Order: sequence, then C-alpha cells, then structure tokens
Amino acid sequence: MARWRDDPEAVAAAVGEGDRSALAQAITAIESTSPKHRPLARRLLDALAIPSTPTVRVGISGVPGVGKSTFIEAFGRMLTEAGHRVGVLAVDPSSVRTGGSVLGDKTRMPQLSVNPNAFVRPSPSSGTLGGVAKSTSMAMRVLEAAGYDVILVETVGVGQSETTVASMVDTFLLLGLARTGDQLQGIKKGVLEIADVVAINKADGEHERAAKEAARELSGALRMVHTGQGGWVAPVLTCSGLTGLRIDEVWKAVLGHREFLGTKGLLAKRHEQEWELTWKLVRAELEDRLAANPNVAQVRGQLRHSVYAGQTPAARAAEEILRAFDSESAD
Repeated sequence: MARWRDDPEAVAAAVGEGDRSALAQAITAIESTSPKHRPLARRLLDALAIPSTPTVRVGISGVPGVGKSTFIEAFGRMLTEAGHRVGVLAVDPSSVRTGGSVLGDKTRMPQLSVNPNAFVRPSPSSGTLGGVAKSTSMAMRVLEAAGYDVILVETVGVGQSETTVASMVDTFLLLGLARTGDQLQGIKKGVLEIADVVAINKADGEHERAAKEAARELSGALRMVHTGQGGWVAPVLTCSGLTGLRIDEVWKAVLGHREFLGTKGLLAKRHEQEWELTWKLVRAELEDRLAANPNVAQVRGQLRHSVYAGQTPAARAAEEILRAFDSESAD
C-alpha cells in the first residue's frame, strides 16, 4: 500500500476502509515532530472522512498503581462485546532528556490489543503536555475516521496531564483507590473538580467494603462542593477492572453524563476543543520557526553565556531573542 510520506491522501482513504496498517501509518505521521512532515500530516488529516454520528471520547486517569490499564482492558472488552469499536490512546511518560518511552500498554492490555474491534496505540508524550494535546487530539480524529465509535485516552496520571486530557474529551473518568474506609489514595482536589465520573477501582474481595465506604464519603463531599451550582455532580461508583465487577455501571454513568450535556452541549464542547487545538498548533509552529530562525541562532549562544554568567536577566534575554526573531520576520 502507499506510504504516508509519498501519498497521504491514499493512506487517508485506506484509513476510511478500516486498514489497520494505514491507521498505524496515519498516527505515526501526525506524531512526527519533524517540521518537514507537518504539511504531509495536514494533507492526510484534510483527506480523512468525518464520521456522520458523534463518537464517545472518554479520558481516563488516576494515580500510578490505581489499575488504569487493567480497567481499560476490561472496559474495552465489555464495549467490543456490546458491538462497539474501541480505540485506545495510551499516553506514555517519555524521558525529558532522551525522549524515550516504555510504551508498555500493549503488554498490559494483551487481550484488547489483539481484539479485531479494538486498536491500542501507545503514544509517547515526548516530555511535554503540549505534545500530548496536539498528537492525541489528531489521533482521535484518525481513529474516528477509521470507524471507531468509542475513544479511550489514558493519561500518565501525574502533574497537569489530567487537565490536558480533560480538555480533549467529552467525559473525564477518574479512577481512585481506597486505602482504608476513610482515605482515598492519591486523589487531588483539583482533579476531582474536573472529573465527570469517579470510580473506586479494585473494589473486589476484601477491599470491596473499604471501597464502598470511601465512595460514600467522597460522594457526599462532592455534593457539598456542588451545592447550589445546579450543574453536573460526578457520580462516585465502585468497580474492579480485574474481575469486571460493575464496570457496566461506569459505562452507564458515562452515557448519563453525555445525556446531561445534550446534543448542543456536546457540540459546543467539541467546538471549544477545536479552537483550543487551533491555538496549540499555532504555538507549536511558532516554536519551530523560532528554533530555526537564523537571527535567533546568531544571538542565542552569546545570550546563553550571558545568562549563565549572571550578566543578563532571563526576561531581558527573552526580549533580545524575540527582537531577533521579529527582525527576521520583518525582513
């Protein structure tokens, strides 16, 4: 078949026909950080068919050890058995120094990764949340063009990645872990504020009682926080990704959130996300142009030495770099 570097339109057509090899190629194209590949990726995206019916985009997060991959494995299998086609974008933490990534989610989702009605794609974050926002947003479009009607985005579960992913999906699902009856492990208040659905995972066997108590306590706290606001209050459920216990209730809660938003609400959310992506792409392009600018290259070394020596404050150095960039743009 055609390669995306040679004929991106042909690859886009093959994606629409469900070709898994073309799908992998397309996502590779949009994940490329090479400036010379960007026009080809844009051509590919422009040629993709837009699905006639809205898809379901769900972000899934939780602290390391909460069992995200195990939950997604069970959740995805349940959805495919119900007739859905499920795409999984698992954002892996990359090394900030080397850009390397473990990319281990295919090994942690052994059944889902070979399911003909699912597509699991580990995506390195390249050490930046901006990279996640750009490539993951566009990868969702590729999966939707290929006929996947449920897209699950797993976050790295650290820092501000939850907020980044929440801004790209319809429903944000937060997985928690009950440590004792009155404590929840690792859930931050800020993350709770953006969660649309909360599920206490690993609520099986001897942990089920503690999980239910934690869910009741957290549910009460959320109701108090949202008192008088008249908006959606995130339901708090218990489930087990390992055994599949009550994961169907989690799906019902996701659908309940979509029903609350309504058609107009979902459309408005997608429009806002599209505009946010527009500016993320603009910023990425400007960063590339700044790095490649010859005038900037001329002053960068000298300014770096001056900043290191304590002779030039960072704010002044930044102003000099921008002045050099603007002078090249004016020329």
